[in-house]
Amino acid sequence: MKNFDMTGKTALITGASRGIGAAAARAFAAAGANVVLVARSRENIVEIAGEIGEKALAVPCDVSRYWEVEQAVGAAIETYGAIDIIVNNAGVIDPMGALSSTDPEAWSKAIDINLKGAMHGIRAAMGPMIAQGSGTIITVSSGAAHNPLEGWSAYCASKAGAYMLTQVADRESRGKGLRVMGLSPGTVATDMQKDIKASGIGPVSQLDWSDHIPPEWAAQALVWMCTSEADSHLGQDVSLRDEKIRQMVGVA
Repeated sequence: MKNFDMTGKTALITGASRGIGAAAARAFAAAGANVVLVARSRENIVEIAGEIGEKALAVPCDVSRYWEVEQAVGAAIETYGAIDIIVNNAGVIDPMGALSSTDPEAWSKAIDINLKGAMHGIRAAMGPMIAQGSGTIITVSSGAAHNPLEGWSAYCASKAGAYMLTQVADRESRGKGLRVMGLSPGTVATDMQKDIKASGIGPVSQLDWSDHIPPEWAAQALVWMCTSEADSHLGQDVSLRDEKIRQMVGVA
């Protein structure tokens, strides 16, 4: 993989307890950044932060609650002096199933995490970033943001909404020094894919485990997106399915 220098930068990553988020925390730290790991599962992020060392801070947080996200951003600034990068990665796939029989409460919970959680991260980070005149905001997106998938109404709707947030945030803040974009990684070998496989719902559940990319590829892409090499993709979803993107990221 390519080496990217993030020395002196501070990156806050939501959903950092496992999967893409945990891999991203390790990748940013390896690139020299301070990392703030945010997730509901305190034990997991404390363990990963301990593994990384003094450049890591674990902040238990429920992204569906704005004040908790705001406090996490505040902790990043208090500890490291600034927040340069936020990766809105926290997400859930449930509920899966026919829209006609979906539990409205479970559906709303997915919106709270996938869509409102992304908004909370963007909103909390934008003020400090605008004040310092720089910053990168990345939301982990999905092909489901652009293509309807049977049985995935909550996931598709929330990811489509998050993609629109990316576009609006870019329009509002690019002229103020901010870089805003999304990462559509494709299918990644994480616990979410195990849940999808177990559901038996839709074509993704039929994929073989070997069809999924490792979370480290997505993490590497997130680090690359924080460099000027990705500037031509501002306001867009970067697709890691694209072979040219994979080559630039260094995972081809």
